[in-house]
Amino acid sequence: MTNHSTAERRYQSGFGNEYATEAVAGALPQGRNSPQRAPFDLYPELISGTAFTAPRHENRRSWMYRRQPSVVSGRYQAYAQPHWQTGADRSIALAPEPLRWHPIPLDDADVDFVDGIHTLAANGDAEAHSGVAAHVYLASRSMERRAFVNADGEMLLVPQQGRLVITTEMGVLDVKPGEIALLPRGVAFKVALPDSEAGAGPSRGYVCENYGAQFRLPELGPIGSNGLANARDFQAPVAAFESEAGGYEIVKKFAGRFWRAPTKQSPFNVVAWHGNLAPVKYDTANFMTIGSISFDHPDPSIFTVLTSPSDTPGTANCDFVIFPPRWLVMEDTFRPPWYHRNLMSEFMGLVYGEYDAKPGGFKPGGASLHNAMVPHGPDEEAFEKASHADLKPQKLDNTLAFMFESRLRFIPTAWALQSPALDTDYADCWAGLKDQFKP
Repeated sequence: MTNHSTAERRYQSGFGNEYATEAVAGALPQGRNSPQRAPFDLYPELISGTAFTAPRHENRRSWMYRRQPSVVSGRYQAYAQPHWQTGADRSIALAPEPLRWHPIPLDDADVDFVDGIHTLAANGDAEAHSGVAAHVYLASRSMERRAFVNADGEMLLVPQQGRLVITTEMGVLDVKPGEIALLPRGVAFKVALPDSEAGAGPSRGYVCENYGAQFRLPELGPIGSNGLANARDFQAPVAAFESEAGGYEIVKKFAGRFWRAPTKQSPFNVVAWHGNLAPVKYDTANFMTIGSISFDHPDPSIFTVLTSPSDTPGTANCDFVIFPPRWLVMEDTFRPPWYHRNLMSEFMGLVYGEYDAKPGGFKPGGASLHNAMVPHGPDEEAFEKASHADLKPQKLDNTLAFMFESRLRFIPTAWALQSPALDTDYADCWAGLKDQFKP
């Protein structure tokens, strides 16, 4: 990428900000979004992430000034990506039982990020702009002269092993495990795997594909003005463009199907842009954790980083929730999550460390699924330990788990249900919980 911006900055801060950035001084028009002739004879192009008439505080769009518009491409042909599923497959009869997968194996397949995506579970309908899909990516090769555009939803990337360098139309994001990236619907990007290319082995991580309302910061309510994720800690890229000549392959996901088309130029040719629709990254180490300092274990909603609202107030299409390092100080309290059944469905993953409610059975790179009203909670080991622990202040450290929590029931794919990583003995972790009633 070539970047001639006025400083060595790689990022600009804030979530949903009105950004303005140029890779060549003077490339941004002043006073008009689409003048008769843009500076340097660039092409103005608008990308709208919401309807034109969306309320001002929800309206997301950006103006891009590019060397060639994105309409310049060849004809699209069908493309096969058999492991990436869109929406719920209602032909699968799913028992109301908890599910868990051991770490998804990192095989030797020579694939890039797009071809390495495998859907574990999905719900909703992309055409109805409702629901999400939970994927894992298993990749060993960088996308070179290849770009991807997802017209079905925005993508939340959670690296678990290996760093990602994500080139987008708006600039470059460098994302490592412990950080996340949020890529808007319709914005072209490619993913490089510098650690894999350096011989560290394949890269692995999780993806939430959100078909519904765009992710945003949750309201803070009684928490007040400070807490959880701060807008200033999200980083958007500054403008950058590729100057190397040569064609690209564009792979596009559209209505659940995949298509490919050749172009004679790079799609990463935006010299300047301004607006509030932008890819961003966030370091979860900056999350201000809120918790109980008296008694009882608080609801996991206090760990919400981003939320995608639904048409039912307070009931999310999807919440992205993290369980980062934190202090536990509650008195006379069972500190891990209690046994529970929820309206919301929970897809969980582990980036690194140990999850306190499943110290032995839940490993980094694995996943679990507890659908609506499916009972779950601490395994026998965690219950016994927490029930008899000396309740001194305790630091949960070197750990990062997360949830994609949705109002809709997740349905695993046939690939996920047939995977050797599926833990068919998961329910046994509660088998030893005996009747301890002592009247």
